[in-house]
Amino acid sequence: MNLLRFHSRIRISTQLLRPRPSFVPLPRRHYSSRTMESLKLYNSLKPGAPVPFVPIESGKVSWYACGPTVYDKSHLGHARNYVSTDIIRRIFMHYFGFNVNFVMNITDIDDKIIIKARRQRLLELEKQKAYSAEELRDLALSAFRAYAKSSLPLLLQEGEDLDITNYNARREAGYGRVLAGGTISGEGKPGDDEAKVKMHLSNMNSAVAAITSGQIFPGTDEILLPYLDSLYKETIDTRDQTMFTDLTQSMEALFMEDMDALNVLRPDVITRVTEYVPQIAKFVERIVDKGFAYEAEGSVYFDIEAFEKAGNTYARLRPDVRNDKSLQEEGEGSLSKNLGGKKNAGDFALWKQSKAGEPFWPSKWGNGRPGWHIECSVMASDILGAQMDIHSGGIDLAFPHHDNELAQSEAYFCEHEKGEHTWVNYFLHMGHLSISGSKMSKSLKNFQTIQDALGTTYTARSMRIVFLLGRWNDGVEISPDMRTQGDNWEATISNFFTNTKSLLVEADITPGIQSLSISSDKTTEGLLGELAQAKQEFEAALVNSFDTPRAMAVILKLVNTANIHLKDNKEPDLVALEAIARWITKIVGIFGLDANAKPPYNGLGWATAIAPDVEPQTAVRPYAEVFDKVKLDVAALNLENATISGLVEQNPALEFEAVAAAGSRDPEQLALPFLRVVAKIRDELRQIVGQQAPDTKKAILALTDRIRDQDFTNLGVYLDDRSDNQPSLIKFIPAAELIAAREEKAAALAEKARKKEEARLAREKVEQEAREKAKVPPQELFKNDERYSAWDEQGLPTKMKDGSDVPKSQLKTLKKQWDRQKKAHDDLKAKGLL
Repeated sequence: MNLLRFHSRIRISTQLLRPRPSFVPLPRRHYSSRTMESLKLYNSLKPGAPVPFVPIESGKVSWYACGPTVYDKSHLGHARNYVSTDIIRRIFMHYFGFNVNFVMNITDIDDKIIIKARRQRLLELEKQKAYSAEELRDLALSAFRAYAKSSLPLLLQEGEDLDITNYNARREAGYGRVLAGGTISGEGKPGDDEAKVKMHLSNMNSAVAAITSGQIFPGTDEILLPYLDSLYKETIDTRDQTMFTDLTQSMEALFMEDMDALNVLRPDVITRVTEYVPQIAKFVERIVDKGFAYEAEGSVYFDIEAFEKAGNTYARLRPDVRNDKSLQEEGEGSLSKNLGGKKNAGDFALWKQSKAGEPFWPSKWGNGRPGWHIECSVMASDILGAQMDIHSGGIDLAFPHHDNELAQSEAYFCEHEKGEHTWVNYFLHMGHLSISGSKMSKSLKNFQTIQDALGTTYTARSMRIVFLLGRWNDGVEISPDMRTQGDNWEATISNFFTNTKSLLVEADITPGIQSLSISSDKTTEGLLGELAQAKQEFEAALVNSFDTPRAMAVILKLVNTANIHLKDNKEPDLVALEAIARWITKIVGIFGLDANAKPPYNGLGWATAIAPDVEPQTAVRPYAEVFDKVKLDVAALNLENATISGLVEQNPALEFEAVAAAGSRDPEQLALPFLRVVAKIRDELRQIVGQQAPDTKKAILALTDRIRDQDFTNLGVYLDDRSDNQPSLIKFIPAAELIAAREEKAAALAEKARKKEEARLAREKVEQEAREKAKVPPQELFKNDERYSAWDEQGLPTKMKDGSDVPKSQLKTLKKQWDRQKKAHDDLKAKGLL
């Protein structure tokens, strides 16, 4: 990952000021100062309505974003955070024209990392030991009981050990309500606590199955990890830190791959904690020297009371939860619960004394490691200095992480005679992603990895659209309705791009360049007026703290208006349609919805390009082969038609060569010369088919159908046949979609034929049964009915089986049946079928 190491190690000076790293910003739109000044942001430091955004330096934005703690694969919750951050960053850069310096950290020293790496090493060592089957079972049962004691106390009962034989009953008795979708207390809605219970029960279920089968590994791994750690953690030699770095480097690589797959822009600067430990120790020393921190038992703690007595504010972001013990403990880390010497419960660790089994670095207080919060303060300040425009992260980091970052950074930089120091001007918190009411998180294991999501249920575009449809600072609950809304938005925009490009192609206008005049002094009536209005509404949405749901609605409304225009006009306004399509192309590019597009996004529709190692001649070969094949097929028809002959004699390769020579690598533009000629040949064949002899007519229809349904479909080209002898439209649609639609249509036709055949056979069966029944003379119809004992000369029953008369009501029904049988019998006789 050397390419990620954009910054060099520079020791922090007393002032921690550093020149802005030089980088070349991407092309951006230059807006008037009035537009920039109208931008407002939701700022967690100032709760309430959005506030005006005033950068430290006009036209520039310094931004630090909390990056991942790299101990596991990234999930959809991370995607929510980093994609939403990327959207805002792109809008800053490519819509408003700001020059953004974006810094992100990688947390590669953390309690969670230490625990996971150490436990993995201990489990690997345990699996290498020579255990008998009985010894392994005893080990697994010990871990099983220890896991229940620490994580699922309701499974325990006095006087009787928990065992695999009584586990199911105790699980239902203790946690049945949670498993049924309820809460532990029986009140309210399930949340993180219930998610944890389900995670722990899932681990226990796997262990029970493994112990029962005798295959201890890997089914018991999750319960063995904490048990082995409790037994052997102090035996691990952490002088060799590769067990930790192997984990963090592999997880960082996976994270960056995930971000690339999601089309998230790489940071301008990436920092890692392991590269900053000496600077962190120096940073902590200065805070101690200023009287805002103290050493105790080898650790250093931030002194909140001293900080506030000096006139500073603690817990700027979440003052309402500053005394929440569970949040404080979570912020300190699970390995730091028993560190002693704090003056006050809320004081937090800047430097932690390393215990046995933990990595360590030298400091004036002895061997130790950085606290979690201090890492970001040091790295952000090293790159961006004593003050930055924006700091961002997930909403779950607001307290204690971000509040503690603010406090320790302001303590470092503050000068008593100047009052409080402002380290961050705007704090942006991304709303978290939830599933079934609980936050998606690694620790709860209720997550779908980004890799899995992109391989199964999402594309990078569809995921980003879902996030765009929600406010960046609001929580997002995954739901089928949300997915449907996103899919419909994407389909509507894609269809509009396809239809607009096909109309421009049909008019012999190349959509790869801005070929129609769209000057600013044109009339603002009609569609161009709708576009002007949409631009105003869109900008109003973005300046209102990046209101992307409103912006997305504006785009959709404009496309729907354009679609109505297309439906109602045989000669649509191509100038306006192209202008609308180009503007929307620019916006979806700015939003990061088109991974193939590059600023300034001046194309039309979703960008396409052949691979760098593919020559244009190679890319168009399949299209040229279709043209050659159609030429031969048309020649075999022996038609006498000057128009068709002229089309067949054309050489589309000449036009292709001109397009390629101009530098185009757009596969659509390269293929169009061949596709246009074939489409025109097909249109002409359809025009003359009615004048041909039956055999020729059949051959022409088969050829035109094959071109549309096979030749073009397999290349990802849809021919839209229009009425009133209008030329068919060439539409580029992914081949997989077209082939799937073709197969679905074929399956539907096959199913229709099957049902038709079944109906025919059923009719024939009914008719055959009716004929067989009609062969019976009416006089014999009731003779074999055991309910009756006597009949008249016509065969109608007169006596019941017990000798009583047949009831009159029944006689009436029997007579109707007799009449129907007589008619059917006589009809059969008249047809000579008896």
